[in-house]
Amino acid sequence: MVSSIDHAGPWALGSFSRAGQSPFPGLLCRDRVLDLSAEEKAGRPASVLALMEDWDTVRPVLESLATAPDGERWVPLDGLRVAAPIVPRQIFQAGANYRTHVIDLAVKHHDPSDGRTPQQVRADATAQMDERLEHPPYVFTGLPSAMCGAYDDVILPKHGKQPDWELELAAVIGRPVRDLDPSQALDAVAGWVIVNDLTLRELVMRRDMPELGADWMASKNAPTFLPTGPVIVPRSAAPDPADFQLTLKLNGEVMQNESAKDMIFDVARIVAHCSKMATLLPGDLVLTGSPAGNGLVHGRLLRDGDVMDATITGLGAQRNRCVAAS
Repeated sequence: MVSSIDHAGPWALGSFSRAGQSPFPGLLCRDRVLDLSAEEKAGRPASVLALMEDWDTVRPVLESLATAPDGERWVPLDGLRVAAPIVPRQIFQAGANYRTHVIDLAVKHHDPSDGRTPQQVRADATAQMDERLEHPPYVFTGLPSAMCGAYDDVILPKHGKQPDWELELAAVIGRPVRDLDPSQALDAVAGWVIVNDLTLRELVMRRDMPELGADWMASKNAPTFLPTGPVIVPRSAAPDPADFQLTLKLNGEVMQNESAKDMIFDVARIVAHCSKMATLLPGDLVLTGSPAGNGLVHGRLLRDGDVMDATITGLGAQRNRCVAAS
């Protein structure tokens, strides 16, 4: 349990529970929580996903409720468990979307037999970044069953040999949308949330059939491999995603520390691309890629007992301990 969550703006949304009870959708003002499932003004929603179904109507109501977070219906956060703030129907995941991250991986995986020096590989990879903008973002889908809360244990599966961290910013969709232009895309975003999109590196590429490419189903969807939260911060409190700074520490040592300005495709372009490939639904998560500093590049992957601390500016913080599957 935590006593407060440092979030941008006057309020945020989350899923909370009392001991032995089911989670409820809660309006959070720093260290106080209002149970929205009992609020007639909010429509008594059963979940945060239900709130997203009518986001444009309910958001002003939440703003009004948050102006007086000191009534008897507000309870201390430190008496509640914090769950993943939303369980979406769809999760879209952008890959290889930070310049420095892609360049570092190119150098890491370089085969010296091609005659290039590491410096030449880095220069070539840097030149390719601008060329990528002429093509669509690379996006795949994930499973909600991989999600866990911001303070839950991450279970390292028995079959996994190279578990790795990937801190990411996720956009939460606020209305059904299809075929958006990038200029319209951020208007469809209700808010932002932290995710850590863990990966089993050895399972990414199908070595038995290389022509199949990446196997994201196998490498990214183990239970607890998507810590999410602690809360959803409305876009009105953080309107420009380029302002976010992403930082992940492993056992207190900084591993990732990068600005969202290092994205190749910005959030608007990723959301617009996803909307052209599929209908985006309220509550869907659109993950925007992970910056440089993953374990594979550091030569240090996750082990039993490791603790990951992750923050994104204004969105709170995660703390997840790694536990080997029994």
